[in-house]
Amino acid sequence: MKVLVKAPAKINLSLDVLYKRPDGFHEVEMIMTTIDLADRVELALLEQDKIQIISHNRYVPDDQRNLAYQAAQLLKERFQVKKGVQILIEKTIPVAAGLAGGSSDAAATLRGLNKLWNLGLTLDELASLGSEIGSDVSFCVYGGTALAKGRGEMITDLPAPPTCWVILAKPFIGVSTAEVYRRLDLNGMNHPSINEMVKAIQHNDYHSVCENVGNVLEDVTLKLHPEVAQIKEQMKRFGADAVLMSGSGPTVFGIVQHDSRMHRIYNGLRGFCDQVFAVRMLGERHTLD
Repeated sequence: MKVLVKAPAKINLSLDVLYKRPDGFHEVEMIMTTIDLADRVELALLEQDKIQIISHNRYVPDDQRNLAYQAAQLLKERFQVKKGVQILIEKTIPVAAGLAGGSSDAAATLRGLNKLWNLGLTLDELASLGSEIGSDVSFCVYGGTALAKGRGEMITDLPAPPTCWVILAKPFIGVSTAEVYRRLDLNGMNHPSINEMVKAIQHNDYHSVCENVGNVLEDVTLKLHPEVAQIKEQMKRFGADAVLMSGSGPTVFGIVQHDSRMHRIYNGLRGFCDQVFAVRMLGERHTLD
């Protein structure tokens, strides 16, 4: 028996860091939405009691470092599952890109194994388990658009954002999220208005969404990697309505409503950057089959 699950990437329309918590994590407020750029996760039942990861991407670990492996291991231990699983991950989302590819693979694994192993868990229960794996996993279990607080595990559902194109550009570098947070100066940063972004989405106000994008991690990554700043400038020059780095980077995204401008930005960046994608926002939450 096999189960196929789509694992979409996410972007942060807004990302704020409030303070460092006693547990060592940072208290965040983020508005995230899934986009139509996705990995494909295929889960196959194994009679042997083991977890096997297969990926043809050399940057994807095939052991306990892999978040999908951790997701399967967590379910096996929590629910005394004695059967195994082969997890085939076909990567489309760039690795270490600020797009939650690994977290989405883990979330897809949770949703898929819930079906494959007949666990009967709800999305809320799967999201709670996801929070034990990584900060973005809970959101990725739900998908859609949401306000995330705490470490990212406290999720409030939001409507789909206004219809638009998202052009993503990732330079050929990886960024360490831990290092970005370590270098973050919590004093004197300009905080984006999370409340204004929530209102913009609730009112389906594209212009206001563009006005309120913001990411406090951006300044840190731009200083570490000047090429990210160059991509931002190129996107603005080609005519994006709003440009922002997603997560801790290094992927930069621009949003536009018109097909002609999307093509101009996409084609312009392809000669300048390693990986470029033009996709739509998904907006809708996942459901359990």
